[in-house]
Amino acid sequence: MSKKLMTGMLFLFLCLMPIRGMAEPLGKLSLKDGSHIYVEILEMTEGFITVKTVFHEGDPIKIKWSEVVGMTSEDEVTVVLNSGTILQGKPTMLGPGTLGIHTDMLGEPIPVSMESVMAVNPPVKKDVVYTGNINFGASIITGNTKLKNYSFLGELIARSEQLRLTILGRYLNGETDGTLNVRNAFGTIKLDFFVTKRFYAYAGALFEQDTFQDLNLRTSLFAGPGYQFVDIGDFSSPYFNKMQLGTEIGLGFFNEDFKRADDRNNVTGRWAINFNWPVLPVLTLFHQHQGFPSLEKRSDYYITSQQGLRWTMLENFISTVQYNWRYDNTPAPGTKKSDKQILLTLGYAFGP
Repeated sequence: MSKKLMTGMLFLFLCLMPIRGMAEPLGKLSLKDGSHIYVEILEMTEGFITVKTVFHEGDPIKIKWSEVVGMTSEDEVTVVLNSGTILQGKPTMLGPGTLGIHTDMLGEPIPVSMESVMAVNPPVKKDVVYTGNINFGASIITGNTKLKNYSFLGELIARSEQLRLTILGRYLNGETDGTLNVRNAFGTIKLDFFVTKRFYAYAGALFEQDTFQDLNLRTSLFAGPGYQFVDIGDFSSPYFNKMQLGTEIGLGFFNEDFKRADDRNNVTGRWAINFNWPVLPVLTLFHQHQGFPSLEKRSDYYITSQQGLRWTMLENFISTVQYNWRYDNTPAPGTKKSDKQILLTLGYAFGP
């Protein structure tokens, strides 16, 4: 073999060494059916382990943790057990269904049952996550007709592992030729305590004022149980991944302070539906609905809802078209049962 040929082969070998090393997997999964998959281990949560494989160039894939009987990795991983114990080290397979975690502190691996593993490399969660939006709408006309309308709307949700605080408010005011024709305000505050991942207990309050409903202040204090049927991350599809749907029932106390009519108060039931669906990264559907049927008089009930579309125009700047509906089956004398509002606003959204 010539010297030039040997030199060329050596050069090619040295060039291919780092490429070959980069392609080598960092770990291996052993499955119940006896097969082995060479992978890069990302995380395991909610009963599925997410990995990147040598033969799959697309997005990471998910495998049921119940199908895994062994795991090894050249990189350290964080293992969370059902007891709450957290171990950090390199995993190896001691036997089918048993891991050995090699730590820096101990010479021998710590044996761990696969069934006792709750998570691997779980994502770090913030203690409290804040989401919400602030919106403003206005219309001003001068000349032969003088018109001034403006609206403010805002929503704040603060969520921790067990608590969720929701604050919602809006204010509308309008004048035509100097004469007031719209003035109302609405606000709710509610605190949810999650007993389990889905079931929670809540307590809250509603406040409302409307000059043209003869209403100084409508107040409701309420409490009861709720259930989160759908939450963020329940679906793997990007179209449904951030969908949320919760329902509530409960009891409350309702008080209405009128300007001219006699004041009223009574004990009520309560139902509520809260739905939020980011169909696309730039488009969200939402619906919030509350009903307060009197437990003292069957014909006396009040319903309020808001629903609409919110789309992102540029980064966190949003536009919203919203339809609000309020229905009081026993309104003050001289006022109508139903009120409807259609609002187009611009605003700013914040959150992860």
